[in-house]
Amino acid sequence: MKSVFKQSLRFASDKALKYVPSSGVFPKGFVAGGIHCGVKKDGKSFDLAMLANVYGKDATAAGVFTKNKFKAAPVQVSTKTLLEKNGQGINSIIVNSGNANAVTGTQGMQDATDMAKITDAVLENPANSTLVMSTGVIGNNLPIDNILSGIPKLALNNLGSSYEHWLACAKGLCTTDTFPKMVTKQFDLNGHTYTLAGLAKGAGMICPNMATLLAFLATDAPIGASALKQMLSYATDRSFNSISVDGDMSTNDTLLAVANGAAGGPLIEDVNSEAFTEMQSNFTEFAQQLAQLIVRDGEGATKFITIKVHDAKSYEDAKTIASTIANSSLFKTAMYGKDANWGRILCAIGYSDVESGDSVIPAKTNVSFIPTDGTEELKLLVNGEPEKVDEDRASEILALEDLEIQIDLGTGGGQEATFWTCDLSHEYITINGDYRS
Repeated sequence: MKSVFKQSLRFASDKALKYVPSSGVFPKGFVAGGIHCGVKKDGKSFDLAMLANVYGKDATAAGVFTKNKFKAAPVQVSTKTLLEKNGQGINSIIVNSGNANAVTGTQGMQDATDMAKITDAVLENPANSTLVMSTGVIGNNLPIDNILSGIPKLALNNLGSSYEHWLACAKGLCTTDTFPKMVTKQFDLNGHTYTLAGLAKGAGMICPNMATLLAFLATDAPIGASALKQMLSYATDRSFNSISVDGDMSTNDTLLAVANGAAGGPLIEDVNSEAFTEMQSNFTEFAQQLAQLIVRDGEGATKFITIKVHDAKSYEDAKTIASTIANSSLFKTAMYGKDANWGRILCAIGYSDVESGDSVIPAKTNVSFIPTDGTEELKLLVNGEPEKVDEDRASEILALEDLEIQIDLGTGGGQEATFWTCDLSHEYITINGDYRS
């Protein structure tokens, strides 16, 4: 684990804190909270968090998990619970940070199971109503006694529905994050007002499928388990699976969604209905906001980069090309150095694993820098022909904190995708060179 000194430096940035909301709206029927229980060694940072449905009726839930073959114990336990219960009757989430409980053998599986069992018992849930998440260093057993004794303290004395309670929950998820990540939103549907609240952690070891991140979304809308699963999958593909910090996929990545229906209204379960489509749209936009905060907090990052690919033959092609650029170390270091080396963008487009030979046609490819200050775009490549680039203007654009790269493939297919990434700096090496010290 990082030293206390290094963690305090990460949390000291005023620039980072501007992304922490000072208030929020929160879904009915949920309580949240976070405390320090003794996982993190500094003796004070929150390392245990909980979300609980107290509406009185069981909630539905869905999850998306890492595709890493070394799946952490909490990933395995939560996946099994969701499958066995078919997404029904999930009423709480328990999270520890500071230790991933990954590659910890049979003891790790028992620890994750015990975390869920104790949470169910304290909250007086039916059996198997709790999902588990962990994040931190891989390969170390949990200080499980600290966690199991902390769960009753958290559940009985530190849960609530206020902004402060939800923010404490967000803090309980953090490891190398410079700020707790929380987004809330209200919207109207079918004559009812619904609320979404989302918490996330992640700053490094971020790459899609899933991207190291933990996140959960809670809503008081009434959504059937099957519909929620499809909704979450769609939203994830266009949000948390469309971000990258460093190209590394964690063993613990977990994104959960929980819906308790406390705001009333007809059950949303028909995936062909207008209500489902509108809810899915709100879910996706919301998930994108939360996922983008992870990129903004990328370890050592100085730039937030949006990559938009237009006029691809397929959505899959567009996303593949955008993600290939986003994960190119050469591209990311050029952005850090404010170097308009657009050849690195073309190189990444050219080696992208697209679907067919005519998915990328060099003579029809266009690349531009889109300034985020509203000024005119800077064209780099037009129909395969290089433009005479104003290097001073390029430097001005690259000096901005936010940057957009636009690629138009000119295939006539009309499909597009957006991906979010950051630059790669000296500080990234510093942070990860002594992660366990």
